Amino acid sequence: MTESLDSLLAALARLLSESRVAVGFTGAGISTESGVPDFRTPGSPWMQNKPIPYEAFLASAEVRREAWRRKFAMDDLYRGARPGVGHRFLATMVSSGRMPAVITQNIDGLHQQSGLSPEEVIELHGNGTYATCLSCGTRHELDGIRSLFETEGSPPPCRHCGGILKSATVSFGQAMPSDAMRRAQDLTLSCDLFLVLGSSLVVYPAAALPSLAKRNGASLVIVNREPTKLDAEADLVIRGEIGSILDAISLKWQYN
Repeated sequence: MTESLDSLLAALARLLSESRVAVGFTGAGISTESGVPDFRTPGSPWMQNKPIPYEAFLASAEVRREAWRRKFAMDDLYRGARPGVGHRFLATMVSSGRMPAVITQNIDGLHQQSGLSPEEVIELHGNGTYATCLSCGTRHELDGIRSLFETEGSPPPCRHCGGILKSATVSFGQAMPSDAMRRAQDLTLSCDLFLVLGSSLVVYPAAALPSLAKRNGASLVIVNREPTKLDAEADLVIRGEIGSILDAISLKWQYN
């Protein structure tokens, strides 16, 4: 570990220890260490199973069948994924009372697997671990949908109203969840430390939140493998693997 990295880790530890209200903001990079593929890495399986735009999904039963085929193909690729160091670190921050909730762009449910309650995870892009009816909003579990899909070749309708079932993710062209966006903005404006872990910060409106926190007086920290467009705004930027960076923080410093 170089001295420069040591100094960056010391600065991060100091900001964490001094913060009263911290916010964790996570993107795909926190989950790639758990085996969940991201969208932008060359050769990503998402390129072979591209998410289908919302309007196309609504317009055609054939397209909906293809969307579900792609969905299940991707699920199989990371079925065994488990929370990594970053997920567990944030869960510890929440349980300590230093972090009211985590804001995430991810749809994999790993924050909940790490021990956070649904109320402690603000999912800006939805959740891919279950489905909802587009008409009545009823939740449906994926196992039942997949069983019928594989038997009959089509996803079943909603068992309550007969409506269209869709993975509970936000598709391209679909409206962002208003409650989640409102909660994320309120939390962003209440924090004195905004900690970005593993986001390229290119997908809006979610990527506007770090700048909002900074303008409101919070310290902005970005931990990511690659540069982001907001690095120049940040108070601290650490480039590297999230797991190894947070492992080093956990081993070297205690937060009082």
